[in-house]
Amino acid sequence: MANSTSANLKLTVQTTGENSGTWGQITNTNLLILEQAIGGYDAVGITSGATLTFSNGALSNGKNQVLKLTGTITGNVNVTIPDSIEKTYVVDNATTGAHTVTFKTSSGTGVTWGSTDKSTKIVYSDGTNVVDTGLISNIAEDTSPELGADLDTNSFNIKFDDAHGIIDDSDNEQLLFQKTASAVNYFEMTNAATGNNPAISAAGDDSNVGLNIATKGTGLIKFDNAAYNSETALTDGTTINWTVNTSPVAKVTLGGNRTIAAPSGGATGQFVSLLVIQDGTGSRTVTWNEVYEFTGDSAPTLTTTANKGDLFVFRYNGTKWLEVGRNLNLTLS
Repeated sequence: MANSTSANLKLTVQTTGENSGTWGQITNTNLLILEQAIGGYDAVGITSGATLTFSNGALSNGKNQVLKLTGTITGNVNVTIPDSIEKTYVVDNATTGAHTVTFKTSSGTGVTWGSTDKSTKIVYSDGTNVVDTGLISNIAEDTSPELGADLDTNSFNIKFDDAHGIIDDSDNEQLLFQKTASAVNYFEMTNAATGNNPAISAAGDDSNVGLNIATKGTGLIKFDNAAYNSETALTDGTTINWTVNTSPVAKVTLGGNRTIAAPSGGATGQFVSLLVIQDGTGSRTVTWNEVYEFTGDSAPTLTTTANKGDLFVFRYNGTKWLEVGRNLNLTLS
């Protein structure tokens, strides 16, 4: 009976009594093919695509474990292996040129690298299609790394699929990255083992909110140390502008009679404070924008004494900045 060939690596399967005088060489070649499949490396030029070979009883580029795809590609290309081959590969897309590369079987589907994806993937052929294992690589050239695709640890870029993240081995503490139906991205930290799960989310539904801290359930938020907003000095001018989402606690020293414009960046429910200071001359006046609503529907008269200050606290209802309190004629030093 004649020799046969194995299905995947195309090893020579010898029949008892065959190959007198040559069986040793055939066995050595089989061992080299196995070595190639386990740890072999080959750089394959794919300028216009490539079909990897699986020659019977011989070393072939398609049998290598690690393949580095090289060359400048000017269009989308395919790298093809024969149908019916079952094998794993580590494939490094080292091509240049902004085009896709697809590693596939002759008749089936495959794994595609995007036009700017220069990552390394671990893939396998099941004999019909080539499938991405989803394991990661460390490729600095990739500008959009993804966990399950590739990971650039130097730039701290890790991309998670929607509603996925990090979880401990008891499935309790979680850091999840979410995308709502309105495409607002945020992350959420929870403790699934408790009824009142603390949650921190970045980017809420309000466009002016960068960090939203809330609790699931009825739990309160506790600060073991002091929390505060640093004071910002607004720029004095004929019209004084106030960006309250970045400067909720502010002061301004008046160098003349001024108009205070409507604040920008406010969020409904926000509290802010403004300290209005007379300069060394004093007797400066202020005209408030109509969005400020004062007690008794009447704007206050500022302290006229030089270097004294008047403090105002407001709460935003989504339309008006409602006066919560005032403290006038303050000595500041």
